[in-house]
Amino acid sequence: MSSQIWRGAAAIVGLTITLVLSGCNTAVYVRDGVTDGDRFSLPPHVYADDSPVLQSWVAYSLARSICQLEMGGDNPARNSSFECELSARDSLVSRWRELGTADAADNSDVAYLNTLVAADNAGLLREYVWQELRRNSWATPDSLKLSEYREWAGEALGRGHRAQTQIIGSWGYIAGTR
Repeated sequence: MSSQIWRGAAAIVGLTITLVLSGCNTAVYVRDGVTDGDRFSLPPHVYADDSPVLQSWVAYSLARSICQLEMGGDNPARNSSFECELSARDSLVSRWRELGTADAADNSDVAYLNTLVAADNAGLLREYVWQELRRNSWATPDSLKLSEYREWAGEALGRGHRAQTQIIGSWGYIAGTR
């Protein structure tokens, strides 16, 4: 087995452990005894890239997907809530911190992840998610510190700051198994 495959497998195992330790329920969505899928799929380039940035986004994608599955419904992939996005961004920040940034090339992807860490360090990740990623369908969360966020954002976020989402995986069936 090639070293890239081993690194990719290790990253997935590490991600699974991270999600379990962070309290995520990793049960696969089941309705009427049928799951929505047998495997979590990511864009092909992800499997060959073990960069800390990309692997942090894998954590985000998996956490978001698991939350959507827990919400249920006819098509869980279309579910969206403040809580799911916050949980996924929190997983992204946690994984970025865990993997470290020493080996990451200094670029806009690293800068964005470091911005999320700064928001979390300031105790304003909830507010960041609400202000920068909000959807009309989201219920307004309690106790947002919006004036504190605006002051922090005025200093910490550059003009034209845009929230990023690099990858979103999906649950799917393994071909030929059904």
